Amino acid sequence: MLVVSAPSRQRQHAPLAEIESSGFQDPFEHPGRADAIHQVLAADAVHQIREPDRWGVSPIEAVHDPGLVRFLSNAWASYQAVHPGTHDVVPDLFRMPGLMEGIGEFRAHHGIDTELGRWCFETTTPLTEGTFEAATSAVDVALTATSLVLGGERAAYGLCRPPGHHAPMSLYGGYCFFNNAAVAAHHAVSTTGSKVTVLDVDYHHGNGTQQIFYRRDDVQYVSLHGDPARAYPYITGYADEIGSGRGRGANVNVPLPLGADDDHYGVALAGALQAIDAFAPDLLVVSLGVDAFHNDPISDLAVTADGFEAQGALVAQLGVPTVVVQEGGYDVASLGNNVNRWLAGLATL
Repeated sequence: MLVVSAPSRQRQHAPLAEIESSGFQDPFEHPGRADAIHQVLAADAVHQIREPDRWGVSPIEAVHDPGLVRFLSNAWASYQAVHPGTHDVVPDLFRMPGLMEGIGEFRAHHGIDTELGRWCFETTTPLTEGTFEAATSAVDVALTATSLVLGGERAAYGLCRPPGHHAPMSLYGGYCFFNNAAVAAHHAVSTTGSKVTVLDVDYHHGNGTQQIFYRRDDVQYVSLHGDPARAYPYITGYADEIGSGRGRGANVNVPLPLGADDDHYGVALAGALQAIDAFAPDLLVVSLGVDAFHNDPISDLAVTADGFEAQGALVAQLGVPTVVVQEGGYDVASLGNNVNRWLAGLATL
């Protein structure tokens, strides 16, 4: 399979030793994840690895608020100018509507301290020196993999890092800065006029992808994930969220119960694939998280490596050209093997 993977420096927010010793917490999402996947795929002769092309910010701004793109491009330098020597950066304050209730509107501040709370929605996604380069490179990876499939390849995998599915149009958070899968899907639709399905198999619901396409009927979003009653991001991912306006019926959420294993997941995925088949997309974009793994530190499902391969094989049966972009998966010791097994299943047909 064709694998698109950025150079190591572009997969990182900052040098590995620095980001993995965050001043706030040891992050589950760190450069070692991408390196672990890359090493396993590079050692498997069935894969051909290539670097991504550069796409610039135009495809990102076609999906995300250009203000978010501008902010992230300058945020680290702006913060260091005011607070030099800071290791990693999270907002001091979030611009919640209740803060100004009965007073008026927020003032048009443009200082970095208030801007952070304008564009970020939570505290587990610090900015570091290499954030913008890594985030734009992840989009380059997704778009290059998409271009390969639109050019005739049956499937391609993009080793995106940082992940993207939690990033909505105008915010970053959940380890995500730009929504790699959404940018890829929109690019395919806007350049070819085709219909696209985004199938999200990450343990955590892709609130960002859902929000971006919720009112659209040219991109279907289908997600299997831990029930948001107990799983991040908690606010979205319920089964009654089916889209609105023109997009009504094009959003499918499948919340999974505690401890769902290979068999349970397989049945749920088979049902989701029926909805995809009915939509009849020309292209499938898979947001591949392998954090449903039984040993993942921030998941409570029970999928095995065999289960991941079975998932890939089920998806292959759709017979739809497929772009796979990496999302979560945090058991680093098993991460590369789990991704490789999923891709092996996809390659069965």
